[in-house]
Amino acid sequence: MPVDRNLRILLADDQDTFLEIMREMLRKLGFRNVDVAKDGIKAINAMSRAADPYGLVISDWNMQPMTGHALLKEIRADPDLVKLPVIMVTAETTLANVMAAKEAGANGYIVKPFNGETLKGKIAAVMG
Repeated sequence: MPVDRNLRILLADDQDTFLEIMREMLRKLGFRNVDVAKDGIKAINAMSRAADPYGLVISDWNMQPMTGHALLKEIRADPDLVKLPVIMVTAETTLANVMAAKEAGANGYIVKPFNGETLKGKIAAVMG
């Protein structure tokens, strides 16, 4: 089943360069409805203010002041967001981090660096 290209996506990362790279990757994959948040707190605020709900969150693991892991736990603790698909993106490759993301409820995990095909495959797996 193809992924809806009108899906509302929220990118959370504290690095402007990564946000621009991700937005461009998503644009090349056909996604146009992409918002950004500079950290986990701003992401939670964006989700709570959204008139139309997000269909996917793609979050970096290492952000300040609220990490992606903490953001994921907040999402899973909120009854209105608990089923929102979340893909964690990180340079962290340790088994402990992968397990922590899985235990916190991440739907997917991508290790940096990655390309558009990897992102496309992960979105299809999570949203399919």
